[in-house]
Amino acid sequence: MNLTSSGVALRFLFALLLVLLSYNPSGYSYFHWVYNSLSDITPYIVIAGLILLIGWGVYIKATLNSLGIVGILVLAALFASLIWLFIYWGFLSVTDISAIAWVIEVLLAALLAVGMCWSHFTRRMSGQVDVDEIEDK
Repeated sequence: MNLTSSGVALRFLFALLLVLLSYNPSGYSYFHWVYNSLSDITPYIVIAGLILLIGWGVYIKATLNSLGIVGILVLAALFASLIWLFIYWGFLSVTDISAIAWVIEVLLAALLAVGMCWSHFTRRMSGQVDVDEIEDK
């Protein structure tokens, strides 16, 4: 199965949707919905939470499998350095917490999207295929 630019874009779009639906500084997110409804939890809240949990599980498992802990830490360090660079250049202000939160959320979605695509990239570059290990009994 070949990975196309539209496939990468869709993986990023779904990762961004997952991250922003879970929490965002605008006040319209699952976190805010639950926080404002703590005294009256409805089935809608529970179902939405379970759907988000499934999405996070899929993305986190794929990212851990393809990048590993070290890869995730290195990519997170790269993204943290980019935020530092944006602050250094004056594009971001350390006092504008909302803007920094939005940038972090986009970069978190990018990290998850890279995790979803990394096995495809490495297969294309090296010819090696990543597979999950299955123990024989």
